[in-house]
Amino acid sequence: MITNDKGIVELKHFILREVCRLAWEEKLTPEETDRIVYEVSPGPKAEYRCCVYKEREIVRGRIRLAMGECPEPSHQSKNVVQVIPAACDDCTIQDYFVTDVCRFCLGKACLNSCKFGAITPGDSKMHIDLTKCKSCGQCAKACPFGAIVHQERPCKKACPVGAIFYDEAGICQIDESKCIHCGHCIHNCPFGAIGSKIYTIDVIRAIQAGKRVIAMCAPATEGQFGKDVTMGAIRQALKKAGFADMVEVGLGGDMTAAYEAKEWIEARKESKIMTTSCCPAFISMLHHHFPKIYAENKSTTVSPMVAVSRYLKSLDPDCVTVFIGPCIAKKGETQNEFIKESADYALTYGEIVAMLDAKGVAIEPAEGEYQEASVFGKKFAGSGGVGGAVLEVMKEMGEDVDDIRVMTVAGGDECRKAMLLLKVGKLDTDFVECMICPGGCVGGPSKHRAENEVLKARTNLLGQADKRGILENLKKYPMDKFSMYRDGSMPDEG
Repeated sequence: MITNDKGIVELKHFILREVCRLAWEEKLTPEETDRIVYEVSPGPKAEYRCCVYKEREIVRGRIRLAMGECPEPSHQSKNVVQVIPAACDDCTIQDYFVTDVCRFCLGKACLNSCKFGAITPGDSKMHIDLTKCKSCGQCAKACPFGAIVHQERPCKKACPVGAIFYDEAGICQIDESKCIHCGHCIHNCPFGAIGSKIYTIDVIRAIQAGKRVIAMCAPATEGQFGKDVTMGAIRQALKKAGFADMVEVGLGGDMTAAYEAKEWIEARKESKIMTTSCCPAFISMLHHHFPKIYAENKSTTVSPMVAVSRYLKSLDPDCVTVFIGPCIAKKGETQNEFIKESADYALTYGEIVAMLDAKGVAIEPAEGEYQEASVFGKKFAGSGGVGGAVLEVMKEMGEDVDDIRVMTVAGGDECRKAMLLLKVGKLDTDFVECMICPGGCVGGPSKHRAENEVLKARTNLLGQADKRGILENLKKYPMDKFSMYRDGSMPDEG
């Protein structure tokens, strides 16, 4: 897992690994979890907070998140992304500041521009009254010296949909009606105050109960653990830990591309712009913020994760499917009320590594080859990969694709801008592929290594894959036994 603060990652991993270890040993009791609290913060002096009491409360919040619960027992919420209140109090509440560049000029343009009486002369420079300031920014625009600066808190700045706000005490809050579960706020908080619910305990208990638990590894997985760690090696490690099997979700990429190609062909006849359906954070953005586009322009094909889960459940309805990838939003997709029959659970790379570490399982080289996806399905992880795969299917179907315009958009702000243009009829393209994370899934918030390292390793691993076609590959799978549509309907049901 990558973040700007190594200490936060190490603390998260230690707590999660210990919780997983207790679950594997069937010792996950309040007494044992409290032992973790005092191991992290033994006292009497605090190590990274103002006091041991705050440290311990933060650890308790992290333990509850590690158990799939909200950080505070009194707070009940289904939202995947959660705030640990005790950890969120070190960011400044004020976002407009008068710096020492202020010349205390006679014009007082800042004072004259403020409609709320928030600016008054101080001893040597102007002063902004926090209780009156409305953060309109007019004072900063008016200052001729540029002495007033805007300092936005990292979590709010990272949110592409304005879902972050603050209570009277300055504690971060999440507007669940706006949140798209992208997870960007999590890895931009320098205090580790925002996290996501984790479902490793549910997965461990399913394995212990003797259920057939099948892992589904995202296309972004190749390269996350180095150039020599193949999908076969990861599959081997997961089976040692108790998973019944592992399937690469690049196969779902092939499935999704095949069905989106059909939709693109029909949409093209109607001169209708269509958006892709693979990124769950983007789909949530449409659902919450662009409902008309969600209803009229979004592909009705399911994501690769959902496709593989439905395929596996068509073979064994009682199996438990677990997605593994760099994406926080996939957790939301498993619980999404507007997607029927999604996967059961979703874990990040850091979470599965903690789960394996707790069981004493290492990811080691494996003999033999394992490939279930075409290279095009594997490339779903990168920006442009979805559109490229859909065009490949159209070529394999005999369609002329030379004049098809596909817009590739990556990054939350860029996706929002593109949808605003589409909303007013000014998006000049035939189809648009949108991914909320810059660079696509490979650049996801819970990637295991730096993106440049992953990309270098992926080039090596993808170069070893055979060159099978997408439609040729799908002939081996019972595509008529499960639905590829978000509403769960079969082709003959419309």
